[in-house]
Amino acid sequence: MTGSNGDRGPDPPDAGDGTEPNGDGTAAGDTFGVGIHVTDDEFQFVVHVPSDIDSGWTDPEAFQRVVERAVWERLDRSATLRELGATAEVGETVTLGRITLTPDGTVVDAEFRAGAAES
Repeated sequence: MTGSNGDRGPDPPDAGDGTEPNGDGTAAGDTFGVGIHVTDDEFQFVVHVPSDIDSGWTDPEAFQRVVERAVWERLDRSATLRELGATAEVGETVTLGRITLTPDGTVVDAEFRAGAAES
């Protein structure tokens, strides 16, 4: 039903910056790609940051820790690193998957590659 003043209804949510609701009252969040870079001496946790990241992420080191913690809460860290140690080559960066988070650390979505050992 349209009003006589030409009401067009509510504006659709803006999913571009992660701060607007998805229509169900939840925030869209930012999606980070995550992986492990293999060196001769260690495994390095890698976070791929979107170029249009929400302004709520103010401290790059803090959000990397939040992302890493959220990933290891969903994956079995030891099993995943053992599997990478057996299959990945030095110099390779193995993508684990992606995780969508809001700046307060709420996990909106997570998807990991086959072979990543889930907790």
